[in-house]
Amino acid sequence: MADSKREIERKYEATGDTRLPDLTRVAGVTAVQHLGVSELDAVYYDTEDLRLAADHLTLRRRTGGADAGWHLKLPVATGVRDEIRAPLSDALPAELAGLVRSRVRDSALVPVVRLRSARDVHVLKGPDGTPLAELSVDEVRAERLHGGSRATAWTEIEVELADDGDPAFLDAVEERLGEAGVRPSTAPSKLSRALAETSPGDEGQEPAARPRTAGDHVLAYVREQITAIVALDPAVRRGLPDAVHRMRVATRRLRSTLRTYRKVLDRTVTDPLGKELKWLAAELGVDRDQEVLDARLHSRLDAMPRPLVLGPVDARLRIWSTARRNGSRNRLVAVLDGARYLTLLESLAALRTAPPLLPAAAGPPGKTLARAVHKGHKRLAGRMEHALELPPGSERDLALHDARKAAKRARYAAEAARPALGKPARKSAKRLKALQKALGDHQDSVVAREALRALAVQAHAAGETSFTWGLLYGQEEAAAGASERELPGVWAKAVRADFRTASGS
Repeated sequence: MADSKREIERKYEATGDTRLPDLTRVAGVTAVQHLGVSELDAVYYDTEDLRLAADHLTLRRRTGGADAGWHLKLPVATGVRDEIRAPLSDALPAELAGLVRSRVRDSALVPVVRLRSARDVHVLKGPDGTPLAELSVDEVRAERLHGGSRATAWTEIEVELADDGDPAFLDAVEERLGEAGVRPSTAPSKLSRALAETSPGDEGQEPAARPRTAGDHVLAYVREQITAIVALDPAVRRGLPDAVHRMRVATRRLRSTLRTYRKVLDRTVTDPLGKELKWLAAELGVDRDQEVLDARLHSRLDAMPRPLVLGPVDARLRIWSTARRNGSRNRLVAVLDGARYLTLLESLAALRTAPPLLPAAAGPPGKTLARAVHKGHKRLAGRMEHALELPPGSERDLALHDARKAAKRARYAAEAARPALGKPARKSAKRLKALQKALGDHQDSVVAREALRALAVQAHAAGETSFTWGLLYGQEEAAAGASERELPGVWAKAVRADFRTASGS
């Protein structure tokens, strides 16, 4: 069974002549415990084209030291990574294989680098003996195992913050090391340095060219969403907060962009992709929609005065929620492990590397992008005007839900065009986001009322009073009414931008 550890660390250059300063002069440090030297032997795995390294992930099998085993490090922020550990075994554990699957897909993982390190460890302790950080001086020998045969060696200092420590403490340590002439490392990890120094040629990527054409701008947004889908896959598998929601949003953004910019990307290629993205978004939504509904209903119930909560309302809501969410995460992981999702990932990778560009993609962005964004506004306007003309009721609810979908599509189109169209696109995206939120609040109320009615029927059938369910239903009905009254004003702001006069059109 794998476990996870948040790793916050900094690396520094060192030489054979480097001497550690007196670290008890660091604020908060009263003692430094020397644990001695341990020998570490790690083999790093990647695809032949180094996909994990390109995304700053490291996967290794290490022996020696206190944490021998398989380690997968996932980037969180600069100097911060989540390390997923699994027990030592000959083969890569299935759980770690799943976490790299969105990058690796069907490609084989091969040994790429072997690092052998002599690690001299010092523990910095506070007044009560609590560890504050671990400082190690590592003498590293690196050997290229695939894609080259060179070897290299270096010495570095690594300072890792203790669990639940204050990251500001690392600033104090760095200041003390700096006074002794120790400078931060230019390499973010040992693996990146080893790959760079043992490369048979130039493995660095050319810096991305500044977007110039309509195709450049659309592809930049498309690639951003593909990157998000791939990067969020491990977080979804780990059940991290908001991961499913963010992956679903990226999926919808990508699908919407493929539909909006059909003058730029060949729809005979992108339409089948759009269908698969719609499927993936629906699978991601199974648990997410229930999560949103649960939070809304529990919030309503928690705010209800206790004298008005009659019968086993809390218990019924809890049982109902549990039953509907039971197994949803397992189902989602099964989807991510399935052949259909893997095929989609391969198709997205092909879209990144060989996009099906149409002739309009080579033209200047202003006219092409502005026209597509304006078309999205026009579609949204038709749906909003139709919905607002209808009397309150189920037909209007459905029409507003359709308008919400159009608002999302128009917003994503404006986001993609923002680098090219500037302020008009930025303002439009912001206003459309407000409209989308207002329409979303209304739709959430529609869904909540349907659920509350079903719960009231269940309570009545069980001989319980449905009084409280009725009150909650009334609150949602009032919320929907207030939302509908606000919509014309929100829509009036969203409709102002006119991209027919955007720059370059």
